[in-house]
Amino acid sequence: MTDPHPSITDQELFWGADQYDFSVVLGAAGLECFWHFAHHGETFYLSFMVQWVTGVGHDRHLSVSVNAPSGLMVSTIDDAKGQINFEAKETGFYQMCFSNFHNRFGTMQVFISFGVYYDGLQDASKIREEQKEREEHLNSTLSIIQDSSHRVEKFVFHMFRYYSFAHMKKSADYFLLLSNSHYITWWSMALSFLIVTSGYLQLLFLKRLFITKSCSEAEKPRC
Repeated sequence: MTDPHPSITDQELFWGADQYDFSVVLGAAGLECFWHFAHHGETFYLSFMVQWVTGVGHDRHLSVSVNAPSGLMVSTIDDAKGQINFEAKETGFYQMCFSNFHNRFGTMQVFISFGVYYDGLQDASKIREEQKEREEHLNSTLSIIQDSSHRVEKFVFHMFRYYSFAHMKKSADYFLLLSNSHYITWWSMALSFLIVTSGYLQLLFLKRLFITKSCSEAEKPRC
């Protein structure tokens, strides 16, 4: 069987609200691209944040671009963190590219969160049918519960979006504190070694100042 859903079109198969969260490691001057499907009229969103950077330079800037299915660039950002939100004007797979060209000799880890959502976008025929059903069951308790559940589902979806961004920021702060802790530890050890070494050298210098050379009878000065 070549088509597992012969009675379902591509529009119906990919229709829905979804969200993806994960981290990706970009190598030195590396480039990673991802694709996500969106319908015309849906809201496409993308959030990203650089969690840590290693190597020479430690530039946290990340170049991010989103391209439409036709190849046109929709939006671009060059920063350590950012958000992209727009209403899809075309139906198809949107391309998201993340470039680490600022760091030629270092890697970075980036947390990514993206997806699409919509507010009751459907075919015109389905909308008319639902309107008739709602008019017939206007006073029905089941219809009220169904509308309330859809509203709650939408609010929960947006709540998880904000939670994901907060988690992204928390993880970035954690990696920053960890990096600062290692930095302070190494500098403390280096300064401690410098202090001990300078103290030892000062003692040697003072000791040389108080060394007296013994003279023999022949070397004593005579009048």
